[in-house]
Amino acid sequence: MKKTLRKTVCASVLAAGLTSVSVLTGCAFAQDDDHGFDRHGDGHGGRQVKVMIISMFGPEGQVWLDNLGPWDAVKVPGLSPDYPEVHCNRNDVCVMTTGMGHTNAAASIMALTFSDRFDLRKTYFLIAGIAGIDPARGTLGSAAWAKYLVDFGIQWELDAREKPADWPSGFIGTNTKGPTEKPPPDYRTEAYALNASLADAAYAISRNVTLSDSDDAKVARAKFSYAPANQPPKVIQCDTLAGDTWWSGKYIGERARYWTRLLTDGKGIYCTTQQEDNATYEALKRAASTNRVDLSRLAVLRAGSDFDRPYHGQTASDNLLNYAAQGGFAPAIQNLYLTGNPFVQEIVTHWGAWSKGVPQR
Repeated sequence: MKKTLRKTVCASVLAAGLTSVSVLTGCAFAQDDDHGFDRHGDGHGGRQVKVMIISMFGPEGQVWLDNLGPWDAVKVPGLSPDYPEVHCNRNDVCVMTTGMGHTNAAASIMALTFSDRFDLRKTYFLIAGIAGIDPARGTLGSAAWAKYLVDFGIQWELDAREKPADWPSGFIGTNTKGPTEKPPPDYRTEAYALNASLADAAYAISRNVTLSDSDDAKVARAKFSYAPANQPPKVIQCDTLAGDTWWSGKYIGERARYWTRLLTDGKGIYCTTQQEDNATYEALKRAASTNRVDLSRLAVLRAGSDFDRPYHGQTASDNLLNYAAQGGFAPAIQNLYLTGNPFVQEIVTHWGAWSKGVPQR
């Protein structure tokens, strides 16, 4: 179940009374200017950026805009028409919003990285978004730093009512003969390993922050009989699964766990589900092939806005259709900032060291 929400959800969340987070007061962005324009057109003469925060929809970006301004607004041709500007502050921290789903993410990141407005060769990129979360690994509001990105959408699928009786679900890898066979990497985008040193550094910097919570999340959490689902949120390390189809349920959830292990040769641990991250990585990878970005400087943070499967006695459909009632949206948004900002400030404050690469800790 992908947990980035459409713009219409802002209104429904506000109506539900989840107004404690300043991000929910609005999704408007600052006015445009042309700071950082590179008239040489080689991609290396634009505004230098220390950290580029990548959000996927308005509230994910707004929590940064509310806390780290004032901002310059830089219009970039080719970005989403809903989010046509990148916002940068005096510390060379910038925030962009791609639009939701893998298509928007890929198109927006390509537009950003091939723009002449920025010099991104030494930039650290932070994907910061909300997600569904596996209750065996985290809970509502938990913030997870990933080391692996796995694409859940690149599979073959049978309707579960027509699958062989011995298959646990209707999913199998492309060009395979069964659900336990690892597929060949025909797409070259099925799974990516992030820079583990960077992921570990981000986790070490943020692991002890106090996270936001909500009364509704506490109620929803208590319906689970096991930890960590029924425990308060904390900063964790586990991996993220991309796919544009929102889903809910025990059996698809089991496939998500297995698929992550299968594609990472047992190294990856599934815990969050979202739409965009493999697409964002591939766009950055193509920019890296022209020396416009350093792919080793990408960190991925996903915060649990709701559970990917029901508690015992709940139906999968109820979990899916009433995800907003779980109360995880507001704390998840806030926890992106609370967890990610110490990492951002560490880079900015000690740029002399970080500009050369991840410092040894």
